[in-house]
Amino acid sequence: MIQVSGLTKRFAHGGRMLDVLRGIDLTIGHGEMMSVVGRSGVGKSTLLHVLGTIDRPTSGRILFDGRDVTRMSPAQLAEFRNRSIGFVFQFHHLLPEFTALENVMMPLLIRRVRPSRAEEKAQALLEEVGLKERVTHRPGELSGGEQQRVALARAVVMEPKLLLADEPTGNLDTTTGESIIELFVKLNRAFDMAMMIVTHSPELAERLPRRLRMVDGKLEEVAGKPKNPLGGPVAEDA
Repeated sequence: MIQVSGLTKRFAHGGRMLDVLRGIDLTIGHGEMMSVVGRSGVGKSTLLHVLGTIDRPTSGRILFDGRDVTRMSPAQLAEFRNRSIGFVFQFHHLLPEFTALENVMMPLLIRRVRPSRAEEKAQALLEEVGLKERVTHRPGELSGGEQQRVALARAVVMEPKLLLADEPTGNLDTTTGESIIELFVKLNRAFDMAMMIVTHSPELAERLPRRLRMVDGKLEEVAGKPKNPLGGPVAEDA
């Protein structure tokens, strides 16, 4: 589904050029779920931004189902992102003045989906992530785990082909973080979308089916079967 070849990214810093991504080659299969680990500053977030078309690579190609997104115009990229890629970040980036329901509806309304249809789909997703009773609450009235559930529902409401998550459990306690990751697995199975989760937690990374490590701007496959694979019921109280 996604083919990355020769991907590089350079930044100007302190009067010199800094190579962050150094010739990354990667294939991501349809519905594949993977983790990326590595020390701070090695380029994990940069990789997500480039894969998510938020930032352009210095060189290399990214093919989504054969389409080279590195050659798209800004307007084409904006439309492609809205339709094909979902994002979940460590900080939820919810709109504080809107309810949980309205936050999840937003990507659909941007696509000019009929408001009644957008509300119906957002409501169903919030129920799916265990927030049936919280749809009219604003972010400030929700716990950290509940806010991350809203952010996750918003990320998948367009049923993207790829979901990118940057430290999605970084601000959560262990129990709540566990329930959020289980929710990722549940949605991965429900929507059959590929997921790449960047994490500092080796314990979390070791539980995902495919594991990658970023070292010196390049990706390495981590061999072996996952430890304690994720699965089972999703906790509803986070």
